[in-house]
Amino acid sequence: MATDQDFVDYVAEQVGVGNRLTRKKMFGEYALYLDGKVVAFACDNSLFVKPSQAVANLGLDLPQRPPYPGAKNYPVADELLDDSDAIRRLIIETAALMPAPKPKKPRSAKPGGAR
Repeated sequence: MATDQDFVDYVAEQVGVGNRLTRKKMFGEYALYLDGKVVAFACDNSLFVKPSQAVANLGLDLPQRPPYPGAKNYPVADELLDDSDAIRRLIIETAALMPAPKPKKPRSAKPGGAR
């Protein structure tokens, strides 16, 4: 089952960090980025936060399950979605623990291109 756009919009509204939180649709589901770092996935209308020390640092006991077949378990943060402060803290703390995105390789000119 694909994730509804309404669910992703609700997550973004609850996190409440404006344009710092972006999303990219992939295979009917969404990757969520904070300041360019992948912090969560929206799959089957559930919010899966990237596994990190953030959950433990915040003293959260979230259920875990794979976001898609063959994936490892991720913390499921659905129970925090009605608490804007809690979900915002979790997303910001997760981003702080994620590595910086790798710089994109420059596009090379194609051989034999128009002059």
